[in-house]
Amino acid sequence: MDELLSQLRAAAEPTRLRLLALCARGALNVTDMCAVLGQSQPRLSRHLKLLVEARLLERIPEGANAYFQVPAGAAVAHLLLARLPEDDAIIANDRRQAARIAADHARTASEAFRRDGADWDEMRALNLPAARIEAAIRTALPTSLGRLLDVGTGTGRLLELLADRVDTALGLDASREMLALARARLAERGLARCSVRQADMYRLPLADRGFDTVTMQMVLHYAEDPATAIAEAGRVLAHGGRLLVVDFAPHQRSDVAAAHAHRWRGFDDAQMQGWFTPAGCHLRQARQIAGPIPVRLWLAERVAAPVGTEHALQF
Repeated sequence: MDELLSQLRAAAEPTRLRLLALCARGALNVTDMCAVLGQSQPRLSRHLKLLVEARLLERIPEGANAYFQVPAGAAVAHLLLARLPEDDAIIANDRRQAARIAADHARTASEAFRRDGADWDEMRALNLPAARIEAAIRTALPTSLGRLLDVGTGTGRLLELLADRVDTALGLDASREMLALARARLAERGLARCSVRQADMYRLPLADRGFDTVTMQMVLHYAEDPATAIAEAGRVLAHGGRLLVVDFAPHQRSDVAAAHAHRWRGFDDAQMQGWFTPAGCHLRQARQIAGPIPVRLWLAERVAAPVGTEHALQF
């Protein structure tokens, strides 16, 4: 009862209700919230501190900044938000301002990527069959994914693709520019169950066994240490959960690897199973998508203990 009362007291203030409504639509930082609400940073910081202490919001550090969002398990917050009238003029205006700010951030990040020569849409840059790859991903995965973690989420496209199948989804990426694009994508599409945060895939800031599904799309060919990345994915995956890796099959396109700073020129099933096994995962299915560079999908299952290798099933 004490926790419930403290949450109700924390939410019982107009500015804090506005903050809850904003953060329920997507993660925001203090600077963005100041711009939306027209209030000073010290004032909003005090409100945010109360909401975080009451567990109505969670604070996600990102470099020198921090983002705030409503936790998936914050039942009281979601109950209160459901009671807010959708036609409330103040709430509606806050959401319009937040959408404008998110679009500005996305435009700035995209322009910075183009100016600096980085190509954040690798599938398009390499003329890969994106539609067929995405269709294969949806075919490989079940219709209910539970708690999803997308490692190396980039612009959040995979979160968007699978949003209709998840209870909650978290995307991780090391690039703040990528995360700005991802946040804008999720906010624009109203995907409140999906969020992103900055993290190193070799040291995931997450508890063991916290996810039912982990995905890694077009990530490992950049990795210096794929084994450690897979081991971390296995660590946070619940027993019986699934790990989907999408990456290049072995190829001879040294020109592409050099131009795009790829560390590896694709992987075969034996390599993948060699990383899965120590991570407590077993390769269940594999499929190849033809294209200018072949793309392969590996679906593994988290088992109670490391298992021996077997032939992968084709799907």
